[in-house]
Amino acid sequence: MKIAVTGGAGFIGSHIVDAYIEEGHEVVVIDNFSTGRRENVHPLAKIVEMDIADPAIADVFAEEKFDVLNHHAAQTNVRHSLEHPESDIQTNIIGSLNLFEAARKTGVKKIIFASSGGAIYGQQHFFPADERHSKRPLSPYGVSKLWGEKFLVYYRLVREIPHVSLRYTNVYGPRQNPKGEAGVIAIFISKMLRGESPVIYGDGTQSRDFLYVADAVQANLIGLRDDAYGIFNCSTAFELSINTLFQLLKHLMQFEGEPIYADPIPGEVERSVCSYRKLRRSLGWTPKVDIEEGLRRTIEWFRAHPEYWQS
Repeated sequence: MKIAVTGGAGFIGSHIVDAYIEEGHEVVVIDNFSTGRRENVHPLAKIVEMDIADPAIADVFAEEKFDVLNHHAAQTNVRHSLEHPESDIQTNIIGSLNLFEAARKTGVKKIIFASSGGAIYGQQHFFPADERHSKRPLSPYGVSKLWGEKFLVYYRLVREIPHVSLRYTNVYGPRQNPKGEAGVIAIFISKMLRGESPVIYGDGTQSRDFLYVADAVQANLIGLRDDAYGIFNCSTAFELSINTLFQLLKHLMQFEGEPIYADPIPGEVERSVCSYRKLRRSLGWTPKVDIEEGLRRTIEWFRAHPEYWQS
């Protein structure tokens, strides 16, 4: 198949590109490189440097004639979305709609969409949350991801384009950007490698469901199957507090410092943990990498790539 991967120079997207190419697919990466890195992109992938909100996207789709659109490009910084919600509208809503229309006009057969479990559900009232949980996003980022899902329902019902929406929890692993605020594990590891104390916003009892990137990639491979369609949590159903995460990293890295506590970030949920039962029952996906093994792999990768954390 010929597959467009938006955000394919980024953290999750670049791993998906690698896996698709290893499976023999032809991949075109569409990325504006605002956060993605060229060195992340597989050498066999074609690169189109373009913003997803650019109307010229339609020309790219018309020329390439993709079978599948895998859409991972997004504004993902929750704090930025709170201060500049127009960025989420421009990138995550207008940009996504621009892609979906280009896909419709050029005969794309399926869309795989990177959504968000924690951001869409908001403050959970049962744990772990399944896909039926109420949607009460607390940030423009969460609102924009929910809008993306709603557009895809329209494209399925009216335009007959099937989709797979993957509601990720907190994905982590090699290549994650430690310079933003979305990847707490990458940020903590980078700080500790520099001998600095990580900052915990709030009291550290807030919890997250951490998913290793290789498991997220497997869900994107399964998403290519003809029988794959619908909205799914992509998660571990395992809840870990930020304080416990720090202690695990401290032990694994033999770090001698302690965290610095700061005021909580508005718009962040207190507890986030999601059920993957639907994805397991429908498509046979389960997470394979537990948190300790995933942290070990991530620490090892960051130690081998100081260019990610030294500057």
